[in-house]
Amino acid sequence: VQLQASGGGLVQPGGSLRLSCVLSGLTLDDYGIGWFRQAPGKEREGVSCINSPDGATYYSEAVKGRFTVSRDHAKNAVYLQMNSLKPEDTGVYYCATDSLNCPYDYSGNYYYSGKYEHSGQGTLVTVSS
Repeated sequence: VQLQASGGGLVQPGGSLRLSCVLSGLTLDDYGIGWFRQAPGKEREGVSCINSPDGATYYSEAVKGRFTVSRDHAKNAVYLQMNSLKPEDTGVYYCATDSLNCPYDYSGNYYYSGKYEHSGQGTLVTVSS
């Protein structure tokens, strides 16, 4: 089982990046797929997740309206389109297998549960001028 995250890089504030997560040894029918990030010196933070059965999407409050998660069954991949990037979005971004239906809090926001059976090596996103 492998989740290969890619697409990170250096971008100016207000810019965009598209992260990819390619799955091998498992399919999108097996798990919801979540993205979480870790900034230097900070705890891991849930970013976004896409359900397995119905493709419903969830976001953290910090990225809602700026990030969009999507999937492609044919390519067995999940994508995270990140727009209007801010310096506080800087960190290593990981994709991971979540529960079939993504967890969310009472406000409907995705959160980091730490209960990921599989995760990738991460890709670094740096937002700086």
